[in-house]
Amino acid sequence: MSTRSRPAVQDRASRPVISRARAAASAPWPPRTALVTGASSGIGRAAALRLAQDGTKTLLVGRNGVALDEVAAATGGHRFATDLTAVGAETAVASRATELLGDVDLLVLSAGIGAAGPFEVMSPNALRDLVTVNVLAPMMLVRAVLPAMLDRGEGRILLVGSVAGALGVRGEVAYSASKAALVGFADALRSEVRGRGIVVTLCLPGAVDTPFFHRRGAPYVRRWPKAMPPSRVADRMLAGVARGSAEVWVPGWMSLAARVHGAAPPLYRRLANVFG
Repeated sequence: MSTRSRPAVQDRASRPVISRARAAASAPWPPRTALVTGASSGIGRAAALRLAQDGTKTLLVGRNGVALDEVAAATGGHRFATDLTAVGAETAVASRATELLGDVDLLVLSAGIGAAGPFEVMSPNALRDLVTVNVLAPMMLVRAVLPAMLDRGEGRILLVGSVAGALGVRGEVAYSASKAALVGFADALRSEVRGRGIVVTLCLPGAVDTPFFHRRGAPYVRRWPKAMPPSRVADRMLAGVARGSAEVWVPGWMSLAARVHGAAPPLYRRLANVFG
């Protein structure tokens, strides 16, 4: 149980509406506590390391217990090895977070898997796993943590999506669709909790130099843009959620492609056919 004093719980209909900027200001930064999924490697690991530098108490979640031990030792955080696709995993994680951290100030949803290759040969099991890990698991964990945030009237949720979710990438049809679902989820959730003290931020990174590409079975071979270090993405997205930003593009210039896509779809499709 948290030792922090809490205001008396009000009926939600009677709570005052506050702006997103005020919501960001009301939630502490650096956060006192954070729950980080996908913390054993890549962006999640980098985020955990960065938060530890700011003195944030963390619960690190991932499937690789050995790797989690290393990150926990480097950060002083707690670790919880589990498969987020298992039935009831989100309840177990949320309960463990309450036990170890008390209130969760920041929820970082970085766990995800990839898939590459022609969509017509993708196995049904691989498709189910992709949607479960990338879409259902983060939604279920938000559902498990959000009520307590709403009761306190403060909290931050950081979803790690992908540029592929905003634009779609050939050869990554199912992956693009799963990350597109996060775009819709973040937009709708942000609108629904508006004025209730909750900041919802979606990070849209490009290629990142992590084990992601090896695990999906297809290496990243483009000469440009080069894959970024995960620390760069972690720094940018944490700075964005601290500001209360709705979206954080890393690198920022990639948002230009999305603007072209929205303003001139035929032009975007011609360019995409040329550059992929």
